[in-house]
Amino acid sequence: MKKLPYGISNYEELITENYYYVDKTKNIEKLEDLAEKRILFLRPRKFGKTLFTSMISYYYDINAKNKFEKLFKNTYIGKNPTPLKNSYCILKFNFSGIDTTTAQTTVEGFKETAKISIQGFIADYNIDFYVNDNQTAEDMLNSLLESFRVQRRGQKIYVIIDEYDHFANELLGFHTEDFKNLVSKNGKVRKWYEILKKGTETVVDRIFITGVAPITLDSLTSGFNIGKDITQDFRFNEMMGFTKEELANIMKSEQIEEKEQEKILPIMKQSYDGYKFSIDGKEKIYNSNMCLYFLNEYKAIGDVPRQLIDVNIASDYSKLGKMLDLCKGEERRKVIEDTVAGKEIASEITQKFNPAMEFTEKDLVSMLFYLGYLTIVGQGFSKPKLQIPNDVIRKIYSDYFLGYTSKRANIQADSMDTEAMNTEMLLEGKIGKILEELKMYLTNLSNRDYTRFDEKYVKLIFYALCKNLGTYLVKSELEISSNYSDVILIPRINQDKYYGILIEFKYIKKEDYEKNKDLLVLKQEEAKKQLEKYKKAEEVKILPNLKAYAIVAIKDELHVEEV
Repeated sequence: MKKLPYGISNYEELITENYYYVDKTKNIEKLEDLAEKRILFLRPRKFGKTLFTSMISYYYDINAKNKFEKLFKNTYIGKNPTPLKNSYCILKFNFSGIDTTTAQTTVEGFKETAKISIQGFIADYNIDFYVNDNQTAEDMLNSLLESFRVQRRGQKIYVIIDEYDHFANELLGFHTEDFKNLVSKNGKVRKWYEILKKGTETVVDRIFITGVAPITLDSLTSGFNIGKDITQDFRFNEMMGFTKEELANIMKSEQIEEKEQEKILPIMKQSYDGYKFSIDGKEKIYNSNMCLYFLNEYKAIGDVPRQLIDVNIASDYSKLGKMLDLCKGEERRKVIEDTVAGKEIASEITQKFNPAMEFTEKDLVSMLFYLGYLTIVGQGFSKPKLQIPNDVIRKIYSDYFLGYTSKRANIQADSMDTEAMNTEMLLEGKIGKILEELKMYLTNLSNRDYTRFDEKYVKLIFYALCKNLGTYLVKSELEISSNYSDVILIPRINQDKYYGILIEFKYIKKEDYEKNKDLLVLKQEEAKKQLEKYKKAEEVKILPNLKAYAIVAIKDELHVEEV
């Protein structure tokens, strides 16, 4: 039985130390079939980009010729090698982990990272070259390429850049002015890319760049013909991440029994699946790193992990608020609320951003797509439709929304007694304590907020509170019998023991209620009829313990009836 490759990003280590490898090598053939030699490929964090760049490094490296059979014999490309295998000197850069505290630390970090890569290249290929610490990063690169040209006539370089935008995205979220200065026409980072462009005229034959977003692309590579951005090319939709079949093969390799698979697959699908990066993509993709984390924990403890997201991954997603802050006012609020509500958002996807210009709603939605907070779910009449891909991302939005709403309501977002709420809900199917929390939010929100209050807004707050509990799969607008239930809470574990909860919300404006008191009864009856219909549906009947509640909100008053 092979080991799970969680946290492994070096291809040679993965192959030689008996880790399971999801074979992505067929993509080498597909990449070479492209007319362009300079490729940009973007994916969210933790989708296997670093492992992929490591794999292609070993495949093309002239120094790895004697390892080819050992490293690739069991892969597609090992059985179907291309003429270019082991024919390049590999110059590889990884720009993650740079200290972005200040503009100075960023420049120094960029230079140091570039220097370390150059020193490794010199040693690997025995280049007679001295790294001068007094040189700038761009001068170092220029000198190296010139020395290589003179010393290695006839040989070519394959430049691989991993996480090209990592430090820039950090700056954009926290130090916007520093970002603009570094990538501007006279910026240090911009100049480095200009030297790389110059290198394509002599010794640099191929370039493969990975990153998360094209936020810096226009600034950094102006005048530099990358050649081909294949981020949304349907042929490469499955190049990183796991397909359903690939995930099934991993579990088979790990000898996870079919009965166990039936238990954990729905949870993994709900939590990590749902990504599609091209309108014409064949399959939805699982986040590979999250899947490996889950399976690693499952194998260790013999059960579903309490935390469905690794804390190391969760920290990557903590920057959602900073990205949302790039877009101001009503546009930001609309995107936040529509997204948390589970709505499809029709929007073109920006391919090159201009950081000097103010972010539009389209730019914000596009950034959320590139970062993995939204994914393509279909095609409208003229624009792609985007939506939250899975439950893990939905929880991140809910946390942000709860903090965002708490601030406006002057409430401590972390003040919830989740233990008491979970005890009441799971063991008794009651919702009194969580409704007290909801009522506190409604009471503390200003009268101004109530000018746009409706059923949706009350539901959003309640939904976010439920997500914060961590014990339920919280589904909103679940299609049941051709209708859509407001909220259904499904226990993550022990469904035979714990209660599921079905809720239908209605909302009446205070001024409307004052004019017509009968509205309350009408709304209650309407909600109860809908719940009775939902309870008969097969999707709900499978829950052995179920409580259903009709809730009518009149400003901050909650009228609750069990159905």
